Amino acid sequence: MKKTPLANDFDRQYWKAEKTDLAAIDPRLASQILFNTLLINEFEHALLRLKNDDCVWGPVHTSVGQEALAAATIAALQKGDKIAGSHRAHHQFLSKTVDFVLNETWDPRKEDLPEEAASAVRKTLAEIMGLASGYCGGRGGSMHLRNIEAGVLGTNAIVGGGIPIATGAAYAEKAQQTGNVVVCFFGDGAANQGSFHEACNLAGIWNLPIIYFVENNLYAVATQAGYACAVGDISLRAGSYGMDGRVVDGHDVVAIYETVKAVADGIRQGNHPCIIEAKCYRRYHHAGDQPGSAYGYRDKKEEAEWMKKDAVDTFPAAMINAGILSQPDVQRIAEMAKNSVDRAIDACAIAGTPYVVRDELWPEPDTAGFGMRSDGGEFENISFSEVEDFDEFKETVYSDAISAVTGRWMDKNKQVVALGEEVANFGGGAYGATKGLPTRYPEQVINTPISEAGFVGLACGAAMSGMRPIVEIMFPDFSLVAADQLFNQIGKARHMYGGKTDLPIVVRTRIATGCGYGGQHSMDPVALFALFPGWRIVAPGNAFDYIGLFNTAMQSLDPVVILEHHSSYTEKFPVPKNSLDYFIAFGKGKRVTAGDDVTILAYGAMIERLKHVHKELETSDISAEIIDLRSLDLPSIDYEIIGKSLKKTNAVVIVEQAPKSQSIGDKIAAAITERFFDDLDAPPVCLTSMDVPCPVSRKLEENVLIQEVEILQRVKSVAKREWP
Repeated sequence: MKKTPLANDFDRQYWKAEKTDLAAIDPRLASQILFNTLLINEFEHALLRLKNDDCVWGPVHTSVGQEALAAATIAALQKGDKIAGSHRAHHQFLSKTVDFVLNETWDPRKEDLPEEAASAVRKTLAEIMGLASGYCGGRGGSMHLRNIEAGVLGTNAIVGGGIPIATGAAYAEKAQQTGNVVVCFFGDGAANQGSFHEACNLAGIWNLPIIYFVENNLYAVATQAGYACAVGDISLRAGSYGMDGRVVDGHDVVAIYETVKAVADGIRQGNHPCIIEAKCYRRYHHAGDQPGSAYGYRDKKEEAEWMKKDAVDTFPAAMINAGILSQPDVQRIAEMAKNSVDRAIDACAIAGTPYVVRDELWPEPDTAGFGMRSDGGEFENISFSEVEDFDEFKETVYSDAISAVTGRWMDKNKQVVALGEEVANFGGGAYGATKGLPTRYPEQVINTPISEAGFVGLACGAAMSGMRPIVEIMFPDFSLVAADQLFNQIGKARHMYGGKTDLPIVVRTRIATGCGYGGQHSMDPVALFALFPGWRIVAPGNAFDYIGLFNTAMQSLDPVVILEHHSSYTEKFPVPKNSLDYFIAFGKGKRVTAGDDVTILAYGAMIERLKHVHKELETSDISAEIIDLRSLDLPSIDYEIIGKSLKKTNAVVIVEQAPKSQSIGDKIAAAITERFFDDLDAPPVCLTSMDVPCPVSRKLEENVLIQEVEILQRVKSVAKREWP
C-alpha cells in the first residue's frame, strides 16, 4: 500500500510577546488598555456585590480573569469594526462602548475620563440592572447587550447562537464594501455547537471579513474542555474551513493586541477569516462570586496557579518594570477606573446595607410590549391595493409571480439577496421560484450549503446590518433545523434589544403536503411560527395576493415568513397587466364569496379548493361566505371582517390542511368565541387533517389529508344547524 502524506495550506501559529515587543508599545496605548482592563475588573466586582444585594435580577456571568482579552482586542480594532459576544460579554461590551466614545489621543495618565465615557459605564450598568436608562431599556440585561452605534451587534444568551449572526454581519460588511472587520467572541463550549461549524464554513467559502475569537477558559460551566472537544486546541478546526489559526496566552496583553491587529489588517487586505484562540481562565464559577473549586470540578491549586498569571496584576507590573508606565501612572489609572464605576453605582442605586435600586429608574410597566414590532413607519407613504383597484389583467403562473416580484426588488435595491439551497441552480431554483434571476442578478442570488441554521442566522445578521435578505427554506420541516436562529434569535431580537432593532428579513417556504414526500418533508409550519409574536406570517393563495403581500413583506422592518403551497405553483391566476409594485396590507382578510348561512375561514391553497366546495353548497341551497385570512400571525388575524360576516351567518367553520397540532384554528376559534359570543349559534368548528405525519403511500396520504367531501359534509351540517 503506497502512502503519500498530503500537504495543506493551513496557517496556524502561536504568538507570544517578547521583551522587545513590550518595550516598543506606545505608553498612551498601554495606558488605554490598562484603563479598560481595570475598569472591567472594578465593574464586574461591583456587579457581583450588587447581585448579592438583589439589585441585579437574573444571572451574572462575569469576565473576571478575562478582562485584558477584551481590552487588548478592542484596542487593536478600528472604530467602525463590529463585535458580537456571548452570555459572558460585559468585558467586550464595555471596552467597545467606552472605546467608541473616547478620542484616540486620550491619555489616561494625564487626562480625566470624558463624560461620554462615564455615561457609557452608567448606561451599561443600568442595562444589566434592568433599568430604563440602559442601552436596551432594561430588556436585555446581562446577557443581551446591544449598542449598534458603537458597533456592538449584540451579545447572546444561547451558546453559539450569535455566531451565525455575526457571520451575517461580516457578509454585509463585505457586500457593502465598508472595509470593516467583525470579531465574534465566544467560549470553548460554543465551539462544539453546530452553529459554530456551519458559520465557519460559510465564512470560509465566501472569505468573509471575520475573526472568530475563542476565549478558551477551559470550562463550559463545570465541564472541562478536554472532555468536550476531541482536539486539544480549538484553533485546529480553522483548517477545516479554509481559515487561518492563531493561539495566544490570554494574559499576554501585547501578544493579544499584536495578533488581533495583524489578523484584522490582513483580512482588510483580503486574507482568510481567522480563528484566534486565547488560553485563559475565569476566576469565578459560571455565575456568581464563588470560585469553581467550591463546586468541586477544579481545585484551589489550579486556581492559584492561574491567578499568578492574571493580567490585572501582571500587565501593570510589566509596564512599570519596562519603564513604560510609572507607579503613579498605574495608581492614577486605577483610581479613575474605580471612580467611574462608583459614580455609575451611585447613579443606579442608593447606598446602604444592602444597596437598593433607585425606584424611579425602573421601566414603566406599560412599556413592556413596546417595540415587539415595527411601528409601521416604513409604510407611511405606501398605498395598499386590492384586485378591484386594477382594470387590466394577464394570466401568470404562481411560481412565475414569485420570481418576477423577487427580481423587481433586486432591480430596485442591491441590498436584496436571495439565499438558499439550489436557488442559483437549474435556471431558477429547484421549483422555479427564482426563474431567470441567477443570470440577471448573479451577485444577489446565492447558493448556500445544506446548512439551514448557518444561512438563516447569516441572513439575520445581514438584515440587522442593513441588507434585505430573502431566505428560501426548501421544505418547512427544515425550519426545525434552524429553529434557534428563527425563533430564539430572529423572533425575539427586536423586543429583546429594546424595540429598536429592525429585522427586514423574508423567509419563503413551500408546503409540500400531497406530494408523497412523507413525514419529514410535509410539515405545515403556521402554528410553529405563530408561537413567536415577533414573526409576521402570510399565506398568499393566488398570484395576485403573492405579489402584493411579498411587496409588503419586503417593505416591512419586521421578519416575515411567506407560506407557499406546492399545489399553487403550476396554477395560473390573473395579475395586473403592468404592475409589480402594489401592496396588500398585513392583517387584512379578503371576502372570496358572499353568503348568509355559514362563514368559512381558510388561507393559502385551501381557498381554491373551497371554491369547488362552494359550488357544491350552492346546489344544496346553502349560502357560504368564504374569507381568505391571508395574514396568519395571531395579532394580525382580521377579526373585523370575521365579525361583520358573523353578524349575518352566526356560524363559522375554520378549514386547514394542516394536522390539528400544526394548525391555528383552535386559537382563532377561542378568540372568536370571546369576541363574538352573542353572534354565534354554536361554537366554531375547526376542520384539519388527521393529526399524524404525512405517510408516503399515496392512499394513506389521501386518507390523512382533509378531503373536500369531508369539508362539504361538515359545512352543510353547520349551515343547517345540525350538530354531531
